[in-house]
Amino acid sequence: MDAFSSKDMALRAQKKILSSMATKSSVQMFIDDTTSEILDELYRVSKEYSGNKPEAQKVIKDLIKIAVKIGLLFRNNRFSAAELGVATDFKKKLHQGAMTAISFYEVDFTFDKAVMEELLTSCRDLLLKLVHTHLTPKSHGRINHVFNHYSDPELLTKLYEPGGAFRPNLTKICKGLNKLVEDGTI
Repeated sequence: MDAFSSKDMALRAQKKILSSMATKSSVQMFIDDTTSEILDELYRVSKEYSGNKPEAQKVIKDLIKIAVKIGLLFRNNRFSAAELGVATDFKKKLHQGAMTAISFYEVDFTFDKAVMEELLTSCRDLLLKLVHTHLTPKSHGRINHVFNHYSDPELLTKLYEPGGAFRPNLTKICKGLNKLVEDGTI
């Protein structure tokens, strides 16, 4: 079994960022267990699909760094009213994406890679718009890296293949997404 843990990586990223921005509100920013489990499954899918462990780790590391940075910006009230509107649009699109992912999982042979690819691309574009003035081009590159990786039509097709090798991973991902949707997290 692989010793990689997104929870440990998230904690390291938070420590690094929080060391320079240690405030009460930023310390409360943590990735919960459900999200961590989803990230672990996404890592396993990426690693198996690409056959490249360092690349799979980099994608998840980039995802965690972006999530933590945006969380810190939000908790420290760095977004304008207009940007908060973009954040609301992003959350709605993310919710729509989660519901679509779950629906495609629950009903075999309904998966449409173009729909999922479009949802992920829309999420990426909204996120880039949200952080345009707050994060560096390097962080923008991380956002592109994560979304380009997971919106790969071949990866999505293999992930949603009924009875395919990734079905157990997809089951865990969708169970986690369902819990986050029910909890109102996304």
